[in-house]
Parts: sequence; C-alpha cells; structure tokens
Amino acid sequence: MASIPESYHELFDKETYAHFATLTPEGFPHVTPVWVDYDPEDDRVLVNTARSRRKERNVREDPRVGVSMVDPDDAYRYLSVIGEVTALTEDGAEAHIDELAARYLGVDTYPSYDDDPGPRVIVEIRPDEVFASDVS
Repeated sequence: MASIPESYHELFDKETYAHFATLTPEGFPHVTPVWVDYDPEDDRVLVNTARSRRKERNVREDPRVGVSMVDPDDAYRYLSVIGEVTALTEDGAEAHIDELAARYLGVDTYPSYDDDPGPRVIVEIRPDEVFASDVS
C-alpha cells in the first residue's frame, strides 16, 4: 500500500479537479471529472457521488480505480493514484458534498439537480500505487 505524499496534501484543499477511472462490467474504462477530497487520518482519497450513478455502480462490481489530478496552479505538477475502493458510505455524505460545494462553487449547500438518481455516497479509495511529479 502506498500513501499520498504530505507535500501533495494541499491539492485537496483547493479547487483541484480529478479524473476518476472505473471499470464497466464489460471491462472498459469509464472516466469522469470529479471533485476530490482526502482523509489524511485513514489515508483515503474521497469522491462524492450519487447512489446509482455509473461510477458508483461500477465500483460496486469492481473496486479497482484510478484517480488523476493536476495542480490548478502548476500544470506540470500532478498526482495519480491507482487503488481500490474500500467503502461506499452514505454516512456523512450530505455534509461532505456541502463542504465540497463550498470549495468548488463558493456556496454553503450543494445545489440539487433533477437528475440526481439517489442519495449521496462517499467513495473511499485506498491508494495502492501513487505517482507524484513536479517537473517545474
């Protein structure tokens, strides 16, 4: 198991977008842009989504995932994680999406959308391999 280098923790404190890769039941990659967070105590990358969205369905079937992000302040600094989903939890997911909405949208509450298929869920990802680069 790998760990997120401490010098990259601040990526999770600013408006850093990530690309989240899951595998479809047919084995094809499904990649979506997501808001991303990090739990340093448990060393887990966190993605918040709605229950029954494609990425959530995919990780229920196959927990192997990838997450890649580029520092919004330096395009030559990036972090890439290969890992496994260790938990899908609704506990605290509504509060978590509101925290992310504050960071990414500057609002107190995540806006609801008509196409949200279900309750919010936090996807917890254990980093198994971490690639970090700062070539600037």
